[in-house]
Amino acid sequence: MAITRDDVLKALSTVTVDRGGTTLPGSGRLSPVVIDPGNRVMFSILIDPSEAERFEPVRREAEGRVLALPGVSSVLASLTSERAPNAPSPGGAPRPPGPGAPPRQGNALPGVRHIVAVASGKGGVGKSTTACNLALGLSAQGLRVGLLDADIYGPSVPKLLGLSGKPRVLEGKTLEPMQAYGLKAMSIGFLIEPESAMIWRGPMVQSAITQMLRDVAWGELDVLVVDMPPGTGDAQLTMAQATPLSGAVIVSTPQDLALIDARRGVTMFRKVSVPILGVIENMATFICPNCGAASAIFGHGGARQEAERLEVPFLGEIPLTMAIRETSDAGRPVVATDPDGPQAKVYREIAQKLWGNLTGAPAGRAAPRIVIE
Repeated sequence: MAITRDDVLKALSTVTVDRGGTTLPGSGRLSPVVIDPGNRVMFSILIDPSEAERFEPVRREAEGRVLALPGVSSVLASLTSERAPNAPSPGGAPRPPGPGAPPRQGNALPGVRHIVAVASGKGGVGKSTTACNLALGLSAQGLRVGLLDADIYGPSVPKLLGLSGKPRVLEGKTLEPMQAYGLKAMSIGFLIEPESAMIWRGPMVQSAITQMLRDVAWGELDVLVVDMPPGTGDAQLTMAQATPLSGAVIVSTPQDLALIDARRGVTMFRKVSVPILGVIENMATFICPNCGAASAIFGHGGARQEAERLEVPFLGEIPLTMAIRETSDAGRPVVATDPDGPQAKVYREIAQKLWGNLTGAPAGRAAPRIVIE
């Protein structure tokens, strides 16, 4: 039986490295996993030399979980304190890249427990609306949530949250995030005129994303949701390589043309060793506002089938309804303004599944309030 790297990462996701429940793959300490033709699995765990005694039980548990996988012939798990010059310390190091990928240079954001990218392979699939309502669904579980609009060329978060004005500058060049509906938010849309055309080249885009991530006083957050730019270009790679992402969510509509691009998104994140937390099918069915009948105008079930084919979690389906469109356009997102309605229920259920995939907590169970030391 052939063993895949995803099989190993799934087994290792049950191993935690601290009392907060941070998984080994999500801790930034796990090296690339190597599997040789004889199904021998090798990986290392990055530590500071002073942590050797504390991490020995983690190493043994990780080794045992992988060895229990059917078909694995042997496992070599080691503790290492080796790192490249000027690399961050183990506690803040990002996950190492996969084979052939450029090295990731990210540092952990102080006080932010998880960073989740919401991405799509192409535009027009409702990614930003999904990211916004997903963030609100996580907040509804009692979590502290931020929303970063990394879509430099088409920022949507100001419109979706009904926010205007410019963020306040705190000490130095640090910006205070805007707030709405219990979310902390930042977007390039707060810093430019609404009708300005962003005709920036790659390096400027990368710099803007990095500044919005690093030079914002996010404070303590359980989850920072990042609304990614569509596609798989420079901006996406900047986030994937320079940020300690806990995982990514792929949004797609059901038709084949959108799914082709969604596959590219999954491939990109896998190449830079970012776990896929799930796939969402948006605009799964059109709900007639008059008769309530459902029509599969973009097809139906394509994203679910693709998730099964790619062996990644399927988080759920979001219908195409007038209520979602109207509340989004009005800056009154449906999860916040109609929390007991059917549309909000869909987003909240997806948010619960996402939190479960992120932390290992059972879906549907209220998330605990996290206190970050």
